[in-house]
Order: sequence, then structure tokens, then C-alpha cells
Amino acid sequence: MDALADLLDGPVEEVAPRLLGAVLRHGPVAVRLTEVEAYAGADDPGSHSYRGPTPRNRVMFGPAGHLYCYLSHGIHVCANVSVGPDGTPSGVLMRAGEVVDGIEIARSLRPGVADRDLARGPGRLGRALGIALHHYGTDLTGGAITLTPGEPVDTIMSGPRTGLRRAAGRPWRFWIDGDPTVSPYRRHRLAEGF
Repeated sequence: MDALADLLDGPVEEVAPRLLGAVLRHGPVAVRLTEVEAYAGADDPGSHSYRGPTPRNRVMFGPAGHLYCYLSHGIHVCANVSVGPDGTPSGVLMRAGEVVDGIEIARSLRPGVADRDLARGPGRLGRALGIALHHYGTDLTGGAITLTPGEPVDTIMSGPRTGLRRAAGRPWRFWIDGDPTVSPYRRHRLAEGF
């Protein structure tokens, strides 16, 4: 098994923290992941694949190591990596990171933004890397977008996932403690009357 396959093998809640420190690269821009969230398909009402396969979420059902892109709030492209065994719908949302290569290009894609904020949040991470909806299904083992294991991280924290209403209490958000590129935690806000 290669290094990426080893990294992505196992239950999503175990794989997600191992992705901290991994490097996601699209062309000349590379981001070291500092924050991720785990989503476990049929066992997780917070997951896009909770109700089974659809044309939108099919990549989450495997094989591991493919990009699942979707539009959030109608404007932000967010990126997940499929993990675990083929047929098991699970993925890791890449929430935030530090631009470690191609910073001038990332700055041009996000003008006027402080360096620590270039990829701080899932939509910002996608924009800093130039990830678009047409990258859906991309094999991350080689090609236009790659994911490579990084140095092991010792100071991992966990807590509830951001912005979820269902399964909100699961501590499946993982981040590098004290890293300035980690996004602020935001819990789901219910509309009045709910």
C-alpha cells in the first residue's frame, strides 16, 4: 500500500486527525492542513451521504483518495477527501490550512487578505487553491490536485463540528492546537421559532 492509501485507510474518525499536517496541492499552490472534520455516511446525520448515494455524493462512497467538491451557501467551493473502504460513504472536510507554497498566487486569488486567513475556513481553502466544482472526483494520488502525508502532529485537539444542526455534538472536528490558521468555531444557529 502506498503512503496516501495507508493514511486514508480506516474509520473516518481515525483517519481525519491523521490528515492534519498533510499537504494539499493544486499546481503551484500548496496548503498544509491544520483543521479537518470527519463525516461517516449512513451512521452520521450530519453527512451529505447519510441518506444514501446520489449523483451529488457518489464519490463519497469510494474508493478512497478522491475529491468531493460541493457549493456551500451558493458561493464557496468546499473540498472533502473520500476515505475508508470502497462502498463505505465517508469523507473528511478539509476546513483550514497554511499556505506553504505558491503564496503569491494564493494572495492574488484572495487579494487584501492576511496570510493567516488565505485558507482559514473551507471556502477560503478552496479558493486559495483554485479548487472548483469541476474538480469533483479528482484522484488525489497524482495529477492536477494531490494530497501527500505530512509530518506527524502531536498537539491535536477535537471538538464539535462547525455549523451542524444534526449530530452536532460529535467531537469530529480536529485541529492543530494553537495554529493561527485554524478557523473559529461556529455552532449552528437555529432560526427563531425552531
